[in-house]
Amino acid sequence: MILFEGLLIGFLVAAPVGVVGLLCINRTLLQGSLNGSISGLGAATAHGIYGGIAGFGLTFITNFLVEEQLYIRIGGGVFLYCLGVKTFMRKPDRKKLEINHRNLMNSYLSSLLVAITNPLTILSFVAIFAGLELGNNSTNYNSAVTFVFGVFLGSTAWWLILSSGIGLLRNKVNSQLLKLINQISGIIILSFGFYSTWSAF
Repeated sequence: MILFEGLLIGFLVAAPVGVVGLLCINRTLLQGSLNGSISGLGAATAHGIYGGIAGFGLTFITNFLVEEQLYIRIGGGVFLYCLGVKTFMRKPDRKKLEINHRNLMNSYLSSLLVAITNPLTILSFVAIFAGLELGNNSTNYNSAVTFVFGVFLGSTAWWLILSSGIGLLRNKVNSQLLKLINQISGIIILSFGFYSTWSAF
């Protein structure tokens, strides 16, 4: 039952299409389903980390992240500016985009950084764990571990479904349309960056 709850919450937390969703879609269309799935795995890792922080009652980390929201939002915003510009300027030449370990690691780390610099994520998990009475002194740690594992699996499942679904459309998208998708994605990511910086103040 606890594992199922974790799966459901992980899936629902990941499902809203934000920056990572755009990255997953963009990278799937440009580089294939594997790259898109790895991008989603970075976000799933962030969800697992935040779920662990909340689930094990690590309030000092939670308090630190809440208190330092200003710097986290600014740092995340700056990173999104760079990512948005890079996405906007990227030339959609599939032949030059070979899948290698470096590309996959960059996709994973960039998505992880985007997801983990969103303070709303940990606040969501704190509220979820409080409602389920996990993360307090009386918590069974085996239950917390099971729940966090479920969250990670649920989040991962969403990204696999998304990247696989988008991957079916990949061969139907030509280079001109890919360029337009890159430009639109870049503008939206930049907008998220501006919002992150603006909301910090």
